[in-house]
Amino acid sequence: MRYILVGILALMILAVGLLTFQWYRDRNAAIAFGAPFELVDQNGEPITEAAFEGSPTAIFFGFTHCPDVCPTTLFEMEGWLDELGEDGEALGTFFVTVDPERDTPEVMKTYLENFSSRIAGITGEPEKVMEMVKSFRIYASKVELEDGDYTMDHTASVMLLDRDGDFFGTISYQENPETAIAKLRRLIKEG
Repeated sequence: MRYILVGILALMILAVGLLTFQWYRDRNAAIAFGAPFELVDQNGEPITEAAFEGSPTAIFFGFTHCPDVCPTTLFEMEGWLDELGEDGEALGTFFVTVDPERDTPEVMKTYLENFSSRIAGITGEPEKVMEMVKSFRIYASKVELEDGDYTMDHTASVMLLDRDGDFFGTISYQENPETAIAKLRRLIKEG
């Protein structure tokens, strides 16, 4: 009887250990980030998640009617590319709309021409765009204004992806320029 109890106790300890291991492994598993998508760029050309593979990538989610965060960030992104010089040529840069109802390819093209020829725009059917936004864990919400118009609340960070299209890090809104450049240099070197 004593051996049976010791055996049951050993099995229970083994089971608890296995469950603990599985819980810890699942808790620390890589979080799924991004999903396949089929949208269009600012020229109306098809674009998919393949655009984020093969080179390190910086993606900003925003909208063309944004009063301050979006133009500031796009201006900063162009400055980072200038600061990186030739290294910046290895970096893919994208502006994805969170307001596809207003941000048509034509609107995106005109808007981006004010900032950079090196930042590609991504838009498309509203449902498909919002699926992409959610897959990248970006917060975006329409906010109705008193005059009948609306604005968009959204995540203000630039997302960094490695050469495989996997999450590498972020650059916060108005982050110290030296820190942002250091992150981008690390992404280009390691990612």
